[in-house]
Parts: sequence; structure tokens; C-alpha cells
Amino acid sequence: MFAFLDEPEEVKDVENPIQLTSVRGEVEFKDVHFGYDPEKIIINDFSTAVEPGQKIAIVGPTGAGKTTIVKLLMRFYDVNSGSILVDGHDIRSFTRDDLRSMFGMVLQDAWLYNGTIMDNIRYGRLDASDQEVYAAARAANVDHFIRTLPDGYNTVLDEEGTNVSQGQKQLLTIARAILSDPRILILDEATSSVDTRTEVLIQEAMEKLMTNRTSFIIAHRLSTIHNADLILVMNQGDIVEQGTHEGLLAANGFYANLYNSQFEEADIY
Repeated sequence: MFAFLDEPEEVKDVENPIQLTSVRGEVEFKDVHFGYDPEKIIINDFSTAVEPGQKIAIVGPTGAGKTTIVKLLMRFYDVNSGSILVDGHDIRSFTRDDLRSMFGMVLQDAWLYNGTIMDNIRYGRLDASDQEVYAAARAANVDHFIRTLPDGYNTVLDEEGTNVSQGQKQLLTIARAILSDPRILILDEATSSVDTRTEVLIQEAMEKLMTNRTSFIIAHRLSTIHNADLILVMNQGDIVEQGTHEGLLAANGFYANLYNSQFEEADIY
């Protein structure tokens, strides 16, 4: 344990960091090269510019490296060469805390902690009023469910969240993200383990959450990303295609094969 704690940080904070008074949500990848092993580069010369408020979908088969883009954005790792910019500033010029405070995340494994539902949602912004928490829950389509519980917002969740369903946990984390009001979102589109009705509620809540925010969506079901402004297609760690849904289908390449195979599988069942 102590040997692990004594390990040096993978990334270090800059001495004179930039602090933004407001964040627009503009993101640019400029000539990015990256490999977990410097001798084995898996992202080669990747460049793209994302305007504030755009939806960017990241797709690809399992193990393609979709989460690598997220890890670079959040600066869990630094690029080997090139740069990633937020609002025109290299992300290495921010402190890690300031950079990560620009992002809201709704992940595939929704996490809750031992405490009331009110406290779990308020974790998104600790100084939020009760009324702001209620408003966030309504926007996330979870207010009605909470009010049907015997103790309502004062219901205590256990650490594993076993006294609420997977879909309800996901809605609570969406409410938390809405309350934090980030400019940039990272969404791991995890609806595979919920029933159809809850899936509709989650999709509606995520659409509200993405309104006027720059969003990076790790997409598992390609049918849900038709309206993305840009789709990044990954395979074996590299970005092999990028474009809109219609453009990529017309190109009849890797994305088209991936998209069509999902529907072939659906037809079988």
C-alpha cells in the first residue's frame, strides 16, 4: 500500500496555471500522438476541432480504445506529442482540479455513496439549495420515483446502492451532473442493463443534460447517435474514421460495417 502511495504522479501540475472566469466548451485535438507505452503509439496524428455545444460520439468495438480519449481529455495521462486545447488553452496549463471541474461525467458504472438521496445529488454542487436539488431531480426524470419512497429525499442509500435499481442509480447520477452545471460532458451511454421504459427516461434526461453543452458520448448502441455532430470511429486504439452518421454510412467503411452488424444481430433475435 505505501509503495503504491509513494509512486510519482503520472502527470504534474504546472507552476503558474491559467484560471478561466468562464468556460465556453471549445475543445481541439491538435496533432495528438499517444501510447501508454511510449514505444507503442496507439493514437497517431489525431486532429479535430469541437465547437461549444456540439455532440461528439466515440464508437468502436470492445477494446478499441474509446476510453483512452476520455483519459486524455481529463488528463489522467499526457499526450506524447501534440496538444489538447480547451477554449484555446493547452490543458497542461490548468491545474488538474481546475481542468476536471470543467467536466461532468455520467459513467457506465453509476456510483452512489452511503447517505441520503438528497446528499448524493447535492454532491454535484455542495452549496446547492434544496430547491435546486429538486429541480435537478425533476430534469433528470427521477423526482417522481424519489417522492414515492417512504422517506423521499431523506431515504438513505447503502454504499452499493442495492436499495435502488440500476436505472434509478443512473438517473440519480444524471441529476447530480445537471446540478453541477458543467460546460463539457462525458457520457458513457450505459442503458444496456435497464428495462425499456427506464431506458426512455434515461435517454430523455441525457438529452436535457446535453442541451447547450459540449458532449463526448461513448456510444454502445449506434442507433442512439444519429444526431451527433461528429462521430469518431476507433479500432485497435486508433481513430480510423471521423464524420457524421450519414457521411460515414455513405463511405461504406468500418463504421458502416459496425452499424449494419448491430442490426443484423438484432434481426437474429
